[in-house]
This record gives sequence, structure tokens and C-alpha cells, in this order.
Amino acid sequence: MSPRRIGRRLATLVAGAATVLGLGLANPAPAAAEVVTATVCYNTSQAGPYAGVADQAAGIWNAYTNNLNMSKCGSNLMIYYTTGGGSYAVRRSLGNGYVVIDTIQAQQYSVLRIMTHEIGHILGLPDNYNGQCYLLMSGGSAGTGCTNPYPYSTEAAQVDRNFGGFGAEGTQVFRDSWPALATIG
Repeated sequence: MSPRRIGRRLATLVAGAATVLGLGLANPAPAAAEVVTATVCYNTSQAGPYAGVADQAAGIWNAYTNNLNMSKCGSNLMIYYTTGGGSYAVRRSLGNGYVVIDTIQAQQYSVLRIMTHEIGHILGLPDNYNGQCYLLMSGGSAGTGCTNPYPYSTEAAQVDRNFGGFGAEGTQVFRDSWPALATIG
């Protein structure tokens, strides 16, 4: 749970307790807006060696967003792995779909960055091929040296908007975020 989420809930609890006890607060804080948290249940039973990485990526999204709770509670989001063919995400609807991690690509790029990026597609984010490492959704265009697995503030804010009731829907396949491996010739 993010510090912001904890702070909002604590403020709400304190205000509620004061009201129940009949205590007047000298300078009451304005009531915190209720945060609606959507849960995306993910499943790593088919993730092989990347199950722990998926858990780390889910933790990152939970820490950087307010309207989202990724939990290992079902199969809205399935995590798979393969050898060859590239890493990609298939979003069937917001928060639903699957991610495939390519073991060959995971040896060249940061596997945590790949996983967090691909989950970002399931959460409603498109690719951004601008090559900037600070943007998670720039994917492999930032190069093999980029290991940043964290969403930039605008990316996290978009996920919060998506799960606040304003998200994009529909099936989309996100391929080619990660350039093909260089061939030895």
C-alpha cells in the first residue's frame, strides 16, 4: 500500500473516530475523497522462472498507483513465458489479458522492466517509442542498458485515471516493444 493511500485512510479513520466519540476537532481536515480501488487478480502458475518477477512488478504498480490493487487472487491477468518470439501483452479489456515473457529477451534486457512494461499494457498504457529510459512505456527503445522498472508519474496517473472509471477498453495486442535480438552473422 502506498504512503499516500495509507495517509488518506488514516485521515479518514481519525475523522470518523472523532465523530463517533463526539469530539470536535479544532481545525478539522477536509474529508479525503474516497479512493475506489480496482483489483486486478494475476496468476503466475504458468510463469515458470518469472513468477517472482511478476510479483515484483505487481508490487511496483501497487506502490505507484492509488486506484489499483494487483493481487495474486485469480486469473484476470495470466503470466506466461516462452523461448523466442519476443515478449508481449494481449489486453482483452482493461485489467484482463495475458503477458508473455521471452526467455531470450529476458537475458538481453532487464526482465523486471519487461514485466512491468507489459503489465502496463494490461493496465491500459500504450507503447511510447521515444527511447527515454525514465518512461517505462518506452520499452526496448531505451536500449539494453535501461533497467528502470518504474512508471513515470504521468504513466502512473494514467493508470489511476483508467481504473477510476475512464479507461480504454477492447482487445489490443502489444508486440514489438522490445526490438528483435541482433543476429550474429
